[in-house]
Amino acid sequence: LFEKIPFLYGSGIVTERFEDFKKGIRHLIMSQFFTPENFERFLSGNKQNLIQIEEDAVVAAIDFDKVFNKLKEAILESPFGGMLNMFGGAAALDPLRPQVESKFKDIIHGILNDEKFLANLTPKGDSSESLMNSVSAIVEQRLGELTPQMVKEIIQNMIRQHLGWLVVWGGVFGALIGLLSTFVKF
Repeated sequence: LFEKIPFLYGSGIVTERFEDFKKGIRHLIMSQFFTPENFERFLSGNKQNLIQIEEDAVVAAIDFDKVFNKLKEAILESPFGGMLNMFGGAAALDPLRPQVESKFKDIIHGILNDEKFLANLTPKGDSSESLMNSVSAIVEQRLGELTPQMVKEIIQNMIRQHLGWLVVWGGVFGALIGLLSTFVKF
C-alpha cells in the first residue's frame, strides 16, 4: 500500500493516488460529520453555550462618565432644564452620578440575562452556512499540509491500534492457504 515495489501492480497506491486520498478524506469528513443538518442541530442545541457574555467585562468596557454626561445633556435640553437652572444647573445633577451608575449596572445585568435578548444574539440562518464554510476551509488547509508520509503513518497507526487482529488472521489464513496449495495438485 505504501511503498512502490517494482513490477508489483497496485503497490505504492497511497503515494501514487495521494490527491485522490485527500479528496476522499475531505468528502468523508464533510459529508458525514459537517453536514448542514448537523450544524443546524448543533447550533439549535447549544444556544446558551455559543454565546458567552462576561458581565464584568461588559460593565468594565462602558464609560459611565460619558453615559452620565449624555444623560445630563438630555435633561438640560429637556423642559426640566430651565427649572434645573434655578437650582444650580448642571452641577446640581453631579451628586446623582453614583446612583445613576448603579442603576445602569442593574439595567445592563438585566439585559445580559434576558432570554429574549440572548435569543436575538444567537446565530441563525446564514451563520450555520458561514460556520460550515469555515470548517471546510480548516479541513482543506489541514489536508493541504498532509504529506504521503503523514498519511502512511496515520493509516499504519490505525491498523496497529484497531486492526491488529486483521493482520494476525491474514497471516494465519495466508499460511493455511499456502500450506493447502502445496498439497493440492492441479
